[in-house]
Amino acid sequence: MNVDIVNPFLESMSNVLATMAMLEPQAGQVAIKDEDIACGEITGIIGLVGDNFKASLAVSFSRPVILEITARMLGEEITDIDDTVIDLVGEITNMVTGGAKNLLDQKGYSIGLSTPMVVTGVNHKVTHKAKGPRIVVPFTLEAGEFFVEVCFEGV
Repeated sequence: MNVDIVNPFLESMSNVLATMAMLEPQAGQVAIKDEDIACGEITGIIGLVGDNFKASLAVSFSRPVILEITARMLGEEITDIDDTVIDLVGEITNMVTGGAKNLLDQKGYSIGLSTPMVVTGVNHKVTHKAKGPRIVVPFTLEAGEFFVEVCFEGV
């Protein structure tokens, strides 16, 4: 596992939620994920390509967690995963990846980003384009858990 690649995504995730939603997520134990089934009910996925590697990020939220984040970020109660929540997950995915890209740039990695995609539904699949290990880190908030997956090859 290359912590130079993984840690910027974890740091950026915490920064985005602290800044945009006034939440302080607690990171759990890093693990290797062997299956394609998402850990949450809604997932933002984005690809990255560098000079010598490919990577992708998937951020998967449980229903209670994304509804809490949405309420805090938008200042309105949302009771179901709707178009507003789907758009917000895409934006969170974009912000996390943008923050990680800046941190990776500082370490000498030059990368390009794709457009985020959002997938919803219980037991949906998360397919990474990179063929490397899928690193998953659970994060805990008062409302429950969400998960950050980073998959990369070539580094």
